[in-house]
Amino acid sequence: MPILRSATLFVLAAVLEIGGAWLVWQGIRESRGWMWAAGGVLALGAYGFVATFQPDAHFGRVLAAYGGVFVAGSLLWGAVADGYRPDRWDITGALVCLTGMALIMWAPRNG
Repeated sequence: MPILRSATLFVLAAVLEIGGAWLVWQGIRESRGWMWAAGGVLALGAYGFVATFQPDAHFGRVLAAYGGVFVAGSLLWGAVADGYRPDRWDITGALVCLTGMALIMWAPRNG
């Protein structure tokens, strides 16, 4: 169950961080207005709290592992929200990052 909880928190963190950054991008760069950017700032702030709920108590480990989820999530967000089509190297890189995330977060450890 800790792995399912951890994975769910990583997905939530990715939605908040990537979604927040996308909203800021839309508000400023795509001229959709300050309300979009403000929504992004709120989502980014909420993202900052999500990692604190991870079962692992080591900040560095949690944030390092989250990096793999961020990479894969960013490519997925771009595909869904902006029509970006990842190529085989994007997908391969994302899988490498997710493998690294799983090793960092869930590898068996002594003690």
